[in-house]
Amino acid sequence: MNYSSLSDYLKSEFGTKVYKIALDAGCTCPNRDGTLDKRGCIFCSAGGSGDFAADRSLPVYEQIESAKARVSRKITAGKYIAYFQNYTNTYESVEYLEKIFLEAITHPDIAALSIATRPDCLPDGILDLLNRLNQIKPVWVELGLQTIHPRTADLIRRGFDLGCFEDALEKLRVTGVKIIVHLILGLPFESRCDMLESVGYIASQPIDGIKLQLLHVLQNTDLAALYERGEFSVMTLAEYIDLLAECIELLPSRIIIHRMTGDGPKSLLIAPLWSANKRVVLNTIQREFTIRDVRQGRKSITEKTGNPEMT
Repeated sequence: MNYSSLSDYLKSEFGTKVYKIALDAGCTCPNRDGTLDKRGCIFCSAGGSGDFAADRSLPVYEQIESAKARVSRKITAGKYIAYFQNYTNTYESVEYLEKIFLEAITHPDIAALSIATRPDCLPDGILDLLNRLNQIKPVWVELGLQTIHPRTADLIRRGFDLGCFEDALEKLRVTGVKIIVHLILGLPFESRCDMLESVGYIASQPIDGIKLQLLHVLQNTDLAALYERGEFSVMTLAEYIDLLAECIELLPSRIIIHRMTGDGPKSLLIAPLWSANKRVVLNTIQREFTIRDVRQGRKSITEKTGNPEMT
C-alpha cells in the first residue's frame, strides 16, 4: 500500500538512522491532579501511557545516556529523538520545561525533540518556548485526540472538546513545529464507521503526522473493568489489519504515519493478547499489505486490458 512511512521520512530528513528514546519529564496531567479529574483517562495505566520511559528520578541527560545503553546492542550508529511520552509534557511551568527540554535538545546525539501533550495544555508561554526550541533543532508536538466523537470522549474522560483541539492546531502551526495526532482504534462502543470518520477528519487537518494506536486493555484501569464485565470486545488481528488498511487509504501522502499499532507492556496487558508479539504483528501487517498491493495491481491491469484472467 502507498503511504508515507516514518522510517523513510527520517532517512530523508536526517540522512541517517534515527531512533526514538522515551524520557520522563516528571510532569503530571490535569486528568490526574484534580484539575479535571483524579482518575486519568480510562485506558491509561499508572505510568500515564509511558510504561517504557526512562527513570524520572534521573536528570534528563542521564536518562538519555541510560536509554542509549539499553539499545546499544541493537544500535551502533545513528541519532535519536528525545521523546517525552508519559503524562502531559507541557503541564508545568515554562521555566521548568525550558530547563529539561534544553537539556535534551542540546545533547549531541539528539536530532529532534518530541513532546506528547494535550490540546488544552498549550498556554502562550509554552507556545513561545516551543517556537524557540524549534530554532535549535526540530520539535514535534504529539497531541492525544483519540477520537472525534463526543460520546466516546466523555466515556474515556478525555476532558476537552474538538474545538479545543482545533484551536491548538491553529496556534501550533504558527510556531512551525511538526504536529502529530494520536488516534485510538477500537475504543469501546465505536463502530468501524466511527473510527473511519475520525481518520477522515484528521486527513483534512493541517497536521504532519499520525499515530494509529490499537486499543490495549491494561490491568488496573477502568477500561479493564469494562472489558472484564463483557461490555465491549477487542478486535482480532485480521479485523485490525483490515481496518488499518482502510484508514491508511484515507490519509494523504503529506501525513507521515508514525505508528500503525503500538504495544502495551506485557506485564500489564489483558487484551488483545495477540498484540504482545510485536514482530509477528508488524510482519503480518506488511504481508497483508503486500497481498493487497498485488490484488490492486491486478485489478488495475484488468481495468486497462479488459482481460478477465488478470482478476
